[in-house]
Amino acid sequence: MSAILSADDLNDFISPGVACIKPVETLPSTPPPDTSLETEVILDGQPGAASSATNGNAPAQISLTDCLACSGCVTSAEAVLVGLQSHSEVLNTLDFGPSLRIVGPDDKGQFRVDGLEDESRKLFVASVSPQVRANLAAAAGRGTTEKEAGYMLQRLLSGPEGLAAGGKWNNGFTWVLDTNVSREACLVLGADEVLGTDEAPPSSDPKPTLTSSCPGWVCYAEKTHPHVLPHISKVKSPQALIGTLLKTTLSRNLGIPPSRIWHLAIMPCFDKKLEASREELMDTAWTGDKSTGRGIRDVDCVITSKEILMLAESRGLNFFDLARTKPMVSRTPYPDVQLDRFLFPPRPAHRSSQDAGTSGGNLYFILQSVVARNPGSKINIARGRNADVTEYTVISSAGEPIFKAARFYGFRNIQNLVRRLKPPRPSRMPGGKPFGSARRPAGKPSGLEYAYVEVMACPGGCTNGGGQIKVDDPINIERNGLAEKPGPLEQKQWLAEVDEAYFSEEDSEGDAITSACEASRPDVVDGISPSYIRGTLTQWSRITGIDLKRLTLTSYREVISDVGKDKTTDTERVVQLAGKIGGGW
Repeated sequence: MSAILSADDLNDFISPGVACIKPVETLPSTPPPDTSLETEVILDGQPGAASSATNGNAPAQISLTDCLACSGCVTSAEAVLVGLQSHSEVLNTLDFGPSLRIVGPDDKGQFRVDGLEDESRKLFVASVSPQVRANLAAAAGRGTTEKEAGYMLQRLLSGPEGLAAGGKWNNGFTWVLDTNVSREACLVLGADEVLGTDEAPPSSDPKPTLTSSCPGWVCYAEKTHPHVLPHISKVKSPQALIGTLLKTTLSRNLGIPPSRIWHLAIMPCFDKKLEASREELMDTAWTGDKSTGRGIRDVDCVITSKEILMLAESRGLNFFDLARTKPMVSRTPYPDVQLDRFLFPPRPAHRSSQDAGTSGGNLYFILQSVVARNPGSKINIARGRNADVTEYTVISSAGEPIFKAARFYGFRNIQNLVRRLKPPRPSRMPGGKPFGSARRPAGKPSGLEYAYVEVMACPGGCTNGGGQIKVDDPINIERNGLAEKPGPLEQKQWLAEVDEAYFSEEDSEGDAITSACEASRPDVVDGISPSYIRGTLTQWSRITGIDLKRLTLTSYREVISDVGKDKTTDTERVVQLAGKIGGGW
């Protein structure tokens, strides 16, 4: 990435174009600490900031997990929040106290929680993305499938041979969920937002609607191109949605405060750590109670594929030595029958076509929904100037275009997208015409013709996320016999292996269950029944007594740099930062 980090900008935006104090490719070894000197923290406006690097004190260090895909536009507070989310934080939390124990259901279908009287005890829940499983499957080699990698993760997180085999309290995770279930809900909600339903019209936000599941893209838009914020979908990402569902339903059904439910998300992207720290994704958003001034995160910690290997190693385990078969340990039922069936479906998530891509299939599902609503229509595909730009047009049975959409991956292409969305600037000259992006040849409308655009920060999509095991990682070179300095061809082949694992076929049993489910739900679109999803979401709202929009939708805000402007006092900033760090951990 081109953006780099500097100690001079630590008090506010870490802007592109400044000298990096920690090179991305080669990190210098840490010199032994000099006990004769004290580490000095320079706050906003405090004298000595310019000379801190030359007076013997080491400059502030930003970890590589803070080099986000959003071109480095993070603030110092966000850098602290992101840095706290690591495999070490997972182990420290697991070892802090014994876990809460769910008992039930009894004859009346009721559950109880043992250990609530001990404030140190928590209920541990994890969710895993399919891109992570695909990446670990490719790294495991020997034809390992995504499903088998999922079994290995279950054994690590909740099995007796995994994390529970060590640590002070032998804690593991009560549930390990697949974010594909929340992905399916997000797909239906996104299609309803763009196309509308029989009960509700489409969103009145300006077109095109842009995806919101990529946090690097959202962060980039908020801090560099706020004019596109009205276009971004209000639907939460799968990570955020499943986090809200877990915290709300478990706290209501079991009588557990949200702060006692600890949710770990395992994602392919470092930017997901920043998403988990958003104020819009805390319990204050769905309770509406902001009187405390701080909230409990719906996702307490995010780690990536690479950090899974570090997590296992910290417990003396080799992740790749774990069995690839389904664990035989019985699963604790979720305390609601309908949600249990939704969160732990009898079939794996359905991904019928590689045209859906490896980033969740937002665009593909909407295109299939348009086709389903217009019998006889078909989809025309036009490749763009590079592999990460594609245009799609739905043509009616009469040969007329009825829906146009596109896919833009990678910041090089995103910059072209936001430039075309930029509103016209009025001329300062009397009678002058607007100028900027509004200038078009006569007779052609300004702006995009697309109704929907799938935007992802990483070229190639989410299987190529920054937190994934890469082709040149030492563990990958050692296990799979790769060249020590792989070139572009090897990198392309590696990503193809990850994508192949992502689209690995289901077994015959899974195919039979899928066919039976589709036959019982006549409104199926690309393997997903919108009516079933809407019914489940309604049940969620009924359990919690919270309006569904507050549970499933989010908001965005323009973030403005305060460099050179009057700021809050140092004391106020420290108090604010301390409050954010404490919330949810």
